[in-house]
Amino acid sequence: MAQTLLFIFAIQIVYVSAYTLRMILTLKGQKYIAALISMVEIVIYVLGLNLVLNYLDQISALVVYALGYGLGILIGAWIEEKIALGYITVKVICDQTRGTIVTTLREKGYGVTSWLGNGRDGDRLVMEILAKRKNQKKLYETILELDSKAFIITVEPKQFHGGFWTRSIKR
Repeated sequence: MAQTLLFIFAIQIVYVSAYTLRMILTLKGQKYIAALISMVEIVIYVLGLNLVLNYLDQISALVVYALGYGLGILIGAWIEEKIALGYITVKVICDQTRGTIVTTLREKGYGVTSWLGNGRDGDRLVMEILAKRKNQKKLYETILELDSKAFIITVEPKQFHGGFWTRSIKR
């Protein structure tokens, strides 16, 4: 019975990790990869469900099935974080209106649009920065190195149109 429980646990982790990745890929517009994952996912799901249904009289099989499901979600989300698909747009507001922060970020390869804004305590430099999600941590570190008091907001854009970055994004 221990081998069966271990198999149920493993199959749930694989199934739900695939499910989580498929959902995230679908939301990010990667429909063909998501469709391939879904084909593998459904085979694993049917095998796992069939196995659990054969052991419905044993609560341990259901508990292990549920534990595998929960861990599968965590692992799927962890995998997605590691592959970090897509882009982010980071809005930065800082006190430096005449610093080198814009130039430094551009030299590091980030697309930066900047303008002067007016805050409660005076003028502020506002920047909108487009970056790959996998570079998010490095971008944050760079911004905070240049201005430790910077106000930072991050969003994930759904569509792109126009601008010089659009050509490189579509590749």
